[in-house]
Amino acid sequence: MIKLKTSEETNQIIRGIIAIAEILCNPKDEVDNHNKFLEKEFIAGSSYKPNKADWLEGQWSNLRSAHGDARRGETSVSTEMLKEVGKAITTVPEGFQINKKLSRVVDARKKAIESGEGIDWSTAEHLAFGSLLLEGHPVRLSGQDSGRGTFSQRHSVFIDQISENRYIPLNNIKDKQETFEVIDSPLSEASVLGFEYGYSLTEPTALVMWEAQFGDFANGAQVIVDQFISSGEAKWLRMSGLVMLLPHGYEGQGPEHSSARLERYLQLCGEDNLQVLNCSTPANYFHALRRQLKRDFRKPLIIMTPKSLLRHKMCVSSLSDMAEKTAFRRVIRDPNISLKDSEIKRVVICSGKVFYNLLEEREKRKINNIRILRLEQIYPFPSKTLKEMLSKTQNAEVVWCQEEPKNMGAWFFVDRRIEQVLVDIKAKLTRPTYAGRLEAASPATGSFSRHNKEQNDLVNDALELTKKKASRHAAE
Repeated sequence: MIKLKTSEETNQIIRGIIAIAEILCNPKDEVDNHNKFLEKEFIAGSSYKPNKADWLEGQWSNLRSAHGDARRGETSVSTEMLKEVGKAITTVPEGFQINKKLSRVVDARKKAIESGEGIDWSTAEHLAFGSLLLEGHPVRLSGQDSGRGTFSQRHSVFIDQISENRYIPLNNIKDKQETFEVIDSPLSEASVLGFEYGYSLTEPTALVMWEAQFGDFANGAQVIVDQFISSGEAKWLRMSGLVMLLPHGYEGQGPEHSSARLERYLQLCGEDNLQVLNCSTPANYFHALRRQLKRDFRKPLIIMTPKSLLRHKMCVSSLSDMAEKTAFRRVIRDPNISLKDSEIKRVVICSGKVFYNLLEEREKRKINNIRILRLEQIYPFPSKTLKEMLSKTQNAEVVWCQEEPKNMGAWFFVDRRIEQVLVDIKAKLTRPTYAGRLEAASPATGSFSRHNKEQNDLVNDALELTKKKASRHAAE
């Protein structure tokens, strides 16, 4: 029983009862009123123009829509800063007992930084993170086993073997710096990636990254990529600088641990919505990460990160490649500068790890009439840069070489774009040739011996393409 304190309360209840009775007695009137309301709002929505407060104000007020072609940004840092970060990441607190294997990793990093040579992938990553922290940018990385790194390469967290205390070197560079967060997240890719995407929308000055343990683990988060990351700016005027790190590469580990499904991300590319990279040097990776925050706009970034290249003796950079007057390179020229343009019969364009297989085999065979170019940024496609490089060898045939099966990887994305470049420069041969694995239902074979045979065949196809092999690929 309701006890009423005032006559006003009684009147309110009576008015409410009457209103409900009127609705029950005249349901058609209520439906008509609601339909009129919907019609009114529909008409208002058709002419709606978003206030710029919905676009680039508040936290985003210093940013604008993407513009320009090169889009390099100022990604280089001083040698002094690189060494300052290097010292911090190779310093173990006094009395802190780290694992003996980790000691060797730290010592190797220290030696590389002091000499300025032999900077590997994970060290370059630390230098990118640390330099951003010193410049006032928070850095956040989440993913399965991200602290250590899936391939035991990162070691961004030191753990005392006695007390189990944690120490994060990147948070101890100097007193006034931003914070580095690294989170070992659960195997719930959709929820974690969705959270990081939302985080990137609210923190445009932070480097926000999600890392798949293996590239194909992103399969479980594909809905986030399709519905939000690839189209959020087009649908809702929401920029994002989120970085997705997807380990990718064919090392004979079988179908589930080889492909990050590069083709899926390239298929989503359009209207300048994404950046898709397959870097082959630590320095280029360093610049790619810093580039995310060193321009006045934001775009999601998909990086095919390596596995075997993490420790490959040839996959190293110098400190000078990250220091003053350096930048991200969308296409990397052949390292053999002695090759003469007039003697080049074939130009092989590739991306990622396969470059080192091609380079080693070319040097082994002492071939001096084949040039190898590395396409580091696949989208936005660097047509202008490729025109400049290929125009020097207009009479040479062009081959695209990839490790992935023909119906996967970048081939179906780059073939027409390379063709247009060749048409524009009036090349003698205007269709690129394919060198790589045949079409397949599975991303990779489960047989290590078969993997090696396929790998040898594709390298041979690129460097010694016979008419028989060329016609075989053309017929597919």
